[in-house]
Amino acid sequence: MFIMNEIHYNKNSQMIRKCALETDFDTIYKIINDASIAYKGIIPPDRWKEPYMPAEELKTQIAEGIEFWKYLDDNETLGVMGIQYKNDVTLIRHAYVRTKSRQQGIGGKLLEHLVAAAKTPILIGTWADAFWAIDFYRKHGFRQVSVDEKNKLLRIYWLIPERQVETSVVLASKNWDLSALQ
Repeated sequence: MFIMNEIHYNKNSQMIRKCALETDFDTIYKIINDASIAYKGIIPPDRWKEPYMPAEELKTQIAEGIEFWKYLDDNETLGVMGIQYKNDVTLIRHAYVRTKSRQQGIGGKLLEHLVAAAKTPILIGTWADAFWAIDFYRKHGFRQVSVDEKNKLLRIYWLIPERQVETSVVLASKNWDLSALQ
């Protein structure tokens, strides 16, 4: 699937670029684990671990097809977001912005870039208690699906433990059609 490899903002000091895993893996790993601290004390304690995303788990997910994109400002990566093509849907995975860089529109720019690239309906899974993440996706035009639909979708498109299915939500793009599951 073709996605433009770079988008420039503000005279080239800010841009979105596809991550090169040979050089960007450590940065992706650090940003995910820095930003995910927001979940500590929010998500169920049995789902929290440190580091939140172990390196081996991240490597496994990348091997399963998650492609990461980064937001750069003066050559510093401030945010990352993954996209994964799964059969008839596109999943947005692991959307994180460095703690020091939140509330600056970085996540929105990354999301807009990946949404523009998607050729199939988009699904996003997040923690049910991560109200800020749910609000962010709603602000960008996604709707939360029903509990029954969420349970089906998480079991079809994600490889997560049953406990995570119980404590998560799924948001869908406007072009998602529930009848596709039936």
